[in-house]
Amino acid sequence: MDGVNPWQNAPRRSVVVFLVAVSFTFSTIGFANDIIDLGRQPLLRFAISVVLSGLFSVGYAATGITLRRRFWKAFLPLFALQFVIMGLINRWMPDAPHATQMRAAEMAFMQNRLTFDGIAIIAAVSLSYAGFSYVSISEAKRYARTRAEMVLLESEMAAAREIQQLILPEKGQSFPGFTVESVYQPARQVGGDFFQIFPAGECGLLIVIGDVAGKGLPAAMLVSLLVGSIRATAEETQDPVLMLRRLHDRLFGRIGDGFATALAARIDDDGLVTIANAGHLSPYLDGQEVQLPGALPLGVGGAGQYEFTSFQLRPGSRLTFYSDGVVEAQQPDGELFGFDRARTISTQPAAAIVEAAVRFGQSDDITVVTIERLPASESSDTARNAPMLAPA
Repeated sequence: MDGVNPWQNAPRRSVVVFLVAVSFTFSTIGFANDIIDLGRQPLLRFAISVVLSGLFSVGYAATGITLRRRFWKAFLPLFALQFVIMGLINRWMPDAPHATQMRAAEMAFMQNRLTFDGIAIIAAVSLSYAGFSYVSISEAKRYARTRAEMVLLESEMAAAREIQQLILPEKGQSFPGFTVESVYQPARQVGGDFFQIFPAGECGLLIVIGDVAGKGLPAAMLVSLLVGSIRATAEETQDPVLMLRRLHDRLFGRIGDGFATALAARIDDDGLVTIANAGHLSPYLDGQEVQLPGALPLGVGGAGQYEFTSFQLRPGSRLTFYSDGVVEAQQPDGELFGFDRARTISTQPAAAIVEAAVRFGQSDDITVVTIERLPASESSDTARNAPMLAPA
């Protein structure tokens, strides 16, 4: 079936009135046939012909709207069935013999019969016109309401997108000793990915990245809640494990079945990385996946117990964080971008990684954050030139 089935969204009353109007319109074929036969059809066959003409027309209309370009798959069998049934009825109940001369009573009967056929055609056409007019007016009103709601929703989504852009870290943030790149590419106007980057200690940094369940405006609202919680928690602690626990407590049981994956990592000025994970994709270190213990996402019952892993980020090394929109990028034939491609390109700049995933076939929000530790000489120059930063 091509596209969306119109019957799914149309009000039931409009559907019924439309099909009844179609039935009235095509029932006139039965009356017209009786006029052609000069009223010689048996009354039972005449009645069956009128009813069947209307019923089969409803079948044609319903299958045509439902199947659209493939309507012929139902049209041809229905037409053949109608042809066979009408042929059998005509054979079982043939027309009365054609009289060469008609008595006054027979002439009066024929005139009355043809008059009835004419009045019936006028009545059927009038009723069908009234039905089509009702459906046209009601659907025009419904379209106007729907369009107004869409315009309002689009404006709300645009406002939500602006707000979401405001809660993302500022582009061009500088951290002494590190080069940080980040790209966020939502699949819709607003998305469910989030990340925050803060200074940690004298010359370190703290990153929290995650992905909430779902898409669109509900996901964006959950992102706002989490980002606010991340900023508040970062003022109290920069311990990745404790941060994830507090985010879980904040989320658990507050928004139905809402949950989010998240990963928190603190990188000290000496390159020591302390990282904790809550069901999120593991990062890549110089093109190799960092092995992290598994854990349930934030907000899921039974979650809240997280472990930390430590390793060294040496000068010149690159740490790359993804959201699942990278590995879940999908081509029209169903092929996924996958973990092998994601690992292979993890040493490239963030913008190049996002471009590759989008070009492959974006199906979800995409976030990429890369952190490269600068050599000692470049780190000193960056530290002297870096502006003073306050937590976002």
